[in-house]
Parts: sequence; C-alpha cells; structure tokens
Amino acid sequence: MTIQFKALPTEDVRPLQRGGPDAYGNKPERRISDGDGMPCRHCLRNIADGDAYLVLAYRPFPDLQPYAETGPIFLHAQECDRAAETEAVPEILESPDYIVRGYGRDNRIVYGSGGVIATDAITGRAETLFENDDIAYVHVRSARNNCYQCRIERA
Repeated sequence: MTIQFKALPTEDVRPLQRGGPDAYGNKPERRISDGDGMPCRHCLRNIADGDAYLVLAYRPFPDLQPYAETGPIFLHAQECDRAAETEAVPEILESPDYIVRGYGRDNRIVYGSGGVIATDAITGRAETLFENDDIAYVHVRSARNNCYQCRIERA
C-alpha cells in the first residue's frame, strides 16, 4: 500500500500567516526561532534560527465534536510553500517516537488504533492501520505533548 504524509492545507495556513484568528479566535503569537525544534506544519520543515514563527491553536478537524482536539502548533510567520504529498517521512519528525492514531470518516478516533510508535516504524504502522476500512486517515502527534504534526492518508 502507498501512503502520503500531508501538511496543513495552504487555505488554512495563509489566513493565519496574514494575522487571522486561530481556532480560539486569538491572533497568532509571533516569536523568533532559536533553531531548536520549531516544526512548521505547512512546509514540514524546521524553522531556522532567527526566523519569525507563529504559535497558535489549531484544530485539524472540520467540526467541533468531542474528539476534535485543538492544540498548539508552529508555522513560519512568512508565507512558505506547502510540503509535497509524499510517502517519505517529513523532516520535522525527528523525535524518537510519535503517537500514531487512526480516525474514521466521522472524524472520531477508531479505538485500538493509537499507539506510541518509533519514528522509523510510522510508515509501516500507517499501512497496517489502513488495512482496517474503518480508518479514513491517520494523525501523527507528539508522543510527549500530543501536538498535531501531520496527517497520513492512503495514496
């Protein structure tokens, strides 16, 4: 099976980079990167030392519902190109492990699908999860803080 890692959609990101409100209605906070662990969820690259970035609340779900987690993410403050959809593990996934969890077409967690997975095993875990037809997509989240990193879909 072929999978694709997907960054945040540009149509969600541009309004935020232009000062629009985040998921809580707040203006994104602007900071300067020290080059250590500020992963942009749009280009799926780390924000370089000295570059401006945004901290904001993001909800990677279309509607409010009990499973629609909202949490902090980082974006380049300046417009950046969206990462290509590819089966390669994104540059930003540099921690030793991540939460990998499946969601159904109703955007709710498919119970039993979540786990903390070694980074080099994420692709294989996603392929295994997609053997279950109930799983529409997969989230990759920080194993330490549960922050949303990216989405995986069937190619």
